[in-house]
Amino acid sequence: MTEKIEFRRKRRVASGRGISVVILGLIAFVVGLVFVLHRLSGLSPPAIGAEKAPVPASSAGASISDSRHNAIVRAADRVGPAVVSIGVVTTQIVRGYNPLYDDFFDSFFRDFLPPTRYYKYKKSIPNIGSGVVVSSDGYIVTNQHVVSGAEEITVVTPDGLTFPGKLAGVHEASDVAVIRVDADNLPYAPLGDSDNLMVGEWAIAIGNPFGNLIEDAHPSVTVGVISARSRSFKPGGSGRVYNEMIQTDAAINPGNSGGPLVNADGEVIGINTFIFTRSGGALGIGFAIPINRAKKILEEVSEHGKVRDVWLGFTVITVDDETARALRLPTGGALVRSVEIDSPADETGLRPGDVIARVNGRAIGDADDAISAFGGVLVGEKFSIDVLRKNEELHLTLIAKEAR
Repeated sequence: MTEKIEFRRKRRVASGRGISVVILGLIAFVVGLVFVLHRLSGLSPPAIGAEKAPVPASSAGASISDSRHNAIVRAADRVGPAVVSIGVVTTQIVRGYNPLYDDFFDSFFRDFLPPTRYYKYKKSIPNIGSGVVVSSDGYIVTNQHVVSGAEEITVVTPDGLTFPGKLAGVHEASDVAVIRVDADNLPYAPLGDSDNLMVGEWAIAIGNPFGNLIEDAHPSVTVGVISARSRSFKPGGSGRVYNEMIQTDAAINPGNSGGPLVNADGEVIGINTFIFTRSGGALGIGFAIPINRAKKILEEVSEHGKVRDVWLGFTVITVDDETARALRLPTGGALVRSVEIDSPADETGLRPGDVIARVNGRAIGDADDAISAFGGVLVGEKFSIDVLRKNEELHLTLIAKEAR
């Protein structure tokens, strides 16, 4: 009985194997037939598990490569060769401690000799910044504070060429300086129009945050957007007036001052100037001087060989509460304190006692506002002034003239 059961089991296994072989043979026949039909029709066999043929690797690579070469890269390529590193050496008088000082002798000779506890000596102070070449014959725009007090200026191009620089013109109130180097056929950057900027458009800051300290003159690039336009600041202790400034979140670091702010078309739209920071590093709040302002200073230098001194001919004070009560005036505005005879202010009809309420449509709240509104003025510029004279409002036009 046992032998019969075993024989039947073996026969079933043999039958199962035969069926499997038949099925596999049919599958192979169908796959082969499909393959032959596709070959005959000139088509490649379809990929298993995919409905579409994969994109060739070479096409995908080319597409990615094309996308990398975007507007920012093109703008950096266009302006980068014109961005230079500026090294400056100034001399300062420093007080140092005299190690030979003696209290006894100092008190004894105090009436005959100057104090000897401290002594003065000269010390060379290096400074670094950036600039942008704006003409092939060597005119470079930078910040005035980069070259302030410079006794020696060195300009280094991205390809390593070094030139001694000299100041061609300075407008301290606007914090703009023009340097000239003796060179021809220099790469230079195209200048754009800062009046048509759009908040939110790309902004590219190019400069040399480390100068030549890392022995590499190639500029670095940071990217952000135009965060705001027409930011104005009241004058500080430096006497500089920053009007209509461009705000950007593109990183601007020490050493970037004087370098260009560039749009996506590869045009210079501003000169990077300062940042708001608590740590000393970039926090995404940087400011640039509008390039249209720098253009006017360039025109002054090219036409007159310098930036001419300006004459307006009046002084102002703030109309505070006490002044307002004493003169029976509304609080706020800038009171004209004095007007020089035959000055531009005198010729336009401005009089002592007038209260300046607006300049070019900008509200004037105090004397600092007025100084800021007129700050950075160049010879020939016009101002529309709204003044209050007693109970009358007057509209005057003031034209700046060259100082006598």
